[in-house]
Amino acid sequence: MIKAIIIDDEKNALEMMEWLLQTYCPDVEIKAMCQSGEDGLKAIELHQPDILFLDIEMPKMNGFDVLEKFQTKTFEVVFTTAYDKFAVRAFRHAALNYLLKPIDPEDLISTINRLKEKKASPNKDQMELLFQNLLNKGQQVDRIALSTNDGLIFVQTHEIMYCKAESNYTQVVLNNNKKILVAKTLKDIDDTLAGKDFFRVHNSYLVNINHISKFVRGDGGYILMPDNTEISISRSKRDDFFKLFAKF
Repeated sequence: MIKAIIIDDEKNALEMMEWLLQTYCPDVEIKAMCQSGEDGLKAIELHQPDILFLDIEMPKMNGFDVLEKFQTKTFEVVFTTAYDKFAVRAFRHAALNYLLKPIDPEDLISTINRLKEKKASPNKDQMELLFQNLLNKGQQVDRIALSTNDGLIFVQTHEIMYCKAESNYTQVVLNNNKKILVAKTLKDIDDTLAGKDFFRVHNSYLVNINHISKFVRGDGGYILMPDNTEISISRSKRDDFFKLFAKF
């Protein structure tokens, strides 16, 4: 059994998470449900959980304050939040586990399954990246954490030339021609990098427009990247693509 602790200052949220776990994740055993960060700290010390479901906004001691009490973490953390879409992008940039309230059962199931396969508590770099992104609400950030089979790789977004869909994975190609296979779909990467520099030119490709070397007419038209990769532009995307460069 997987031992879990839930910390949330709202009783209804605690009870809903309890019901979701009991209904959809029977191999998760709830050891404690706490309505404050202070009580949560005591429960963590007592039960030594495998997973901590942690609300962010709580009075006196919020979720981040709770985590700062631990020099080393022996448990997985899943943030539960009602934050808006900009904050969700911040969580994605930092490659942190989160569940958006109201919590969808399928999201909960996939999160539990993912944590079973790979254990890695949030590190200092991830937390710093999250804080940076939350402070820059609504703005395109310049750093992202990429989750791979070996761990996390932190890169500057301007270093990314393009991203290519590989089934349920994405190959991220950097400007030094390094290729990183990320355990995310291209849609997830697109949602994370959404901003002025990245454009989905095709179902299989997301490109950093600053790295486009050339547009070649004919055969429907395609763009050429610095590594000589030729990427077609889907017909439905052409008008929007050319609008990006209309001011030039």
